[in-house]
Order: sequence, then structure tokens, then C-alpha cells
Amino acid sequence: MATKLVYGIQDPTTVEKCSELYYTRLARLPKISVKCCPFEGYNNESLRVSSCDLTDTRHVPFGRQLISGSARSRNSVGKTFCTTGVWTFDQHVSESSSQVTENKVGVLLLNLGGPETLNDVQPFLFNLFADPDIIRLPRLFRFLQKPLAQLISVLRAPKSKEGYASIGGGSPLRKITDEQAQALKMALEAKKLHANVYVAMRYWYPFTEEAVHQIKNDRITRLVVLPLYPQYSISTSGSSIRLLQSIFKEDTYLSRLPVSIIQSWYQREGYIKSMANLIEKELKIFSRPEEVIIFFSAHGVPVTYVEDAGDPYKDEMEDCISLIMNELKSRGIDNNHTLAYQSRVGPVQWLKPYTDDVLVELGQKGVKNLLAVPISFVSEHIETLEEIDMEYRELALESGIENWGRVPALGCTSSFISDLADAVIEALPLATAISPENSTKKNTSAESNTNILRYVFALFFGSVLAFILLFFPKLASSFKNYI
Repeated sequence: MATKLVYGIQDPTTVEKCSELYYTRLARLPKISVKCCPFEGYNNESLRVSSCDLTDTRHVPFGRQLISGSARSRNSVGKTFCTTGVWTFDQHVSESSSQVTENKVGVLLLNLGGPETLNDVQPFLFNLFADPDIIRLPRLFRFLQKPLAQLISVLRAPKSKEGYASIGGGSPLRKITDEQAQALKMALEAKKLHANVYVAMRYWYPFTEEAVHQIKNDRITRLVVLPLYPQYSISTSGSSIRLLQSIFKEDTYLSRLPVSIIQSWYQREGYIKSMANLIEKELKIFSRPEEVIIFFSAHGVPVTYVEDAGDPYKDEMEDCISLIMNELKSRGIDNNHTLAYQSRVGPVQWLKPYTDDVLVELGQKGVKNLLAVPISFVSEHIETLEEIDMEYRELALESGIENWGRVPALGCTSSFISDLADAVIEALPLATAISPENSTKKNTSAESNTNILRYVFALFFGSVLAFILLFFPKLASSFKNYI
């Protein structure tokens, strides 16, 4: 019998009543015993109820980073990992939405963002590299974050512009994400949940701050945050979530808004089956489908993120692929497969094997049929349309691979969108507020002086670095090769 722990209940005699009022599914599920414990920070004025499986070692309280030491479990299909520390139940949710119809519900989709015109490329790159979760400088050198980002963005912009020009002059990511938002809203309506769906991009318009401002203006009373990254990484979902939490903690209204964040959802049955459907469909295009190598290409991250910062991305990616392949095997599809990582930049070591290296190796081994699967992405953008479809395809054909195919991103696939809607409904009852922290207080004069000094140092050393690279072309060229 599974044991569930209900937070927010001081008196054991009120368990059944609270479960019925605030979490109807809990009382109706079979084979579940309910225990009580005091909720830290319990507020009599707004009872908050959530649950967690005591046997689940991956319980993460709201607001903390997801660090999973056992992310490779093979029995997690159909579950969603939320920051409230709750694994939702496998049963189909039908009554949860009835408990929240009185609220004004919001869903916030988090995504990377992308330049919409060629003129946007350089400032977009600056925003990207100015993020300390993308370029992780030692604490002593963090004052150089923005000057370094400015330099890198200027040096990388010409090449990046060529890439965006080749796919039409800009990224389609905003358009696709807007379409996904509309499709999700309609799917939620079909499931009897009325919700406003917002889009928050991390590095380009509409920025997170814009979406949060609209959420506040609309007086949303419960919010589900859904990153459009199936697997969690500190450089994608983590960066967006930390920014979001920072914004919320600095605002009295937002800090009291009940929020549920779905950090990782690659293990959901709807996502797994939707990916398997796309792969199965593309395999049928080949004359000999059984000979095709299924080539999963995932966006890479530096090795230090995994080994030093505890990023669960690699484990979740491997688990995700295992679940997809198990689903394909259940359909009688038993092709060989491999995983590689793309999009590395800079001189540091990234997760291996690298996509370009593996393509060459497969060609040398005599592989003739290959199906590329962009496993990190649910929307088409430059890394699928240009990097995979153009660069990697050309490399594969040059290496001896004769038949190349590519699985499209999920986009607005109906089964995928429907499953996201289920994830939202399941996460909604678990929303909890972010408590204001002392960090919201105004800085002291000493702190202000420290910030001024940091700005002066950053301006000085950034100018020196830019001067050196500007007037020593060979050095600048060498530096450019590293980034």
C-alpha cells in the first residue's frame, strides 16, 4: 500500500474533510493510506494541501533546484515531476479541474526565444551569453559577465546571421510557441478547464518580465509553469525558473500567488507515445525500415554542469530515450539506436559523444540508412532547421550514409498537446505560494557602493579586453575560434 503524506493539516481528524475539499482525487484513489504532519510555514488563512510519496527520494520542495541522483528509473511513465515535490498519479484526471474553476487560472510556457530578424541576432546572442547559467564564470570574475557577453555576441553574430538567413531570415520559435499556446488553451477548454496561456521567452521577446506583468494585470489566482523542454537542465528550464522565482519574490502580489512548476515531463506516457508515433511514421518512408539506425541528437551541455553542478540532464536524456525505445519495441520495432550531443561552443569539454563525430563513425562502419531524431526540442528552430537539416545531413552524406531522414519536432501534434493539458490539470491542485524573503528589502548604502565598484571594474576590464582583441587581430581570431 502506497503511503502519502498530506501537508497543511494540523489535526488528523480533518484529513478526510480536507482531502475531499481540496484534493478530491486523494480520497478516491485505491490502496493509499493518508498520514498527517504539520506544514512548515502553515497559514490558517489559506490552507494549502499537497502530497508526496514517502518512498520517493527525489522530493524537492518548491523553489529548490532539481538535482536528481536517480533519474534513470524505468517505471516513471505517466508521471510528472513538479517543484512542489509531487509525483502525480497515473490515473486519468477527470475531476481535478472542477476544484479550480472558481479560480482565474494561468499557464506560463517557458522557452528559449530566438531572433525574428537578422538585426536581432547580435542582441539576442548578448542576452544568451550574459546569462550566468550559460557562461558560468568563477565568482571572482563574474563582473566580466556582460563585457564578455558583448564581445562574444559581436564575434559570433556574422556566422549566426548566415545560419538564420539560410532558414528564412529569423527564428520561427516565437510563432510556433504562440501556436502551441493557443492549441494548449483549446485542449484545456475541451477538458473543462478555462485558463489564460502566456508565453515567456528567456532571451528574446516576449521576455519573461513581459509575461509576468500580464499575469499580474490579469489577476491570475493560480499558475502552472510549464517549460517547453522535456528534460530538465540548469541551462534551460533551470535558468528560466530561477529568473521567474526572482521576479516573484520581489513582488508582494506575485509572492503570494499559488504556483506549480512542472520541471521535467519527458517521462509522461503521452509524450513518449507521441515521439514513438513520429519515429514509426518516418521509418516507413525507408525502403528497408529494419536497417535504419535511429539517431537521437540532443542539445549538449558542458560536462562541468553534470559533474560539478549536479545537472540531471544527461540521466534524464538517457532515461527518455530508453522509454521511447521500449515503446517502439512494444510495437515490434527493434532498430538499433544511438545518442549524441550537438551544438557545443567554446574550448570546454561538452557531453560526449558529439553528433558530428558519431555521424562520421557511422559512415565509416558502413551504415547506409539513418533517421535523425531531435530529442531536446518540441519546436523547429535553428538547431533543427539549419544545424541538423543542413550541416549534419551534408556531413552524413559525405561520410557514406546514403539515405537520410529526420523526425519533425512535435509542434502542435494533437496527442502531445493533449498530454500537456493533462499535465497542467494534474499540477494545478499542487500550487503553493512563494514566501517573500529578506532579499526583497532595499540594499544598504554599503551594498550600493559595492555594486558601483563592480560596475566600474567591469567597465574597465571589459574595455581593456575589447581594446586588446580589437587592435590585435590574430589574438581576436584565435579567441573567436574558441567560441
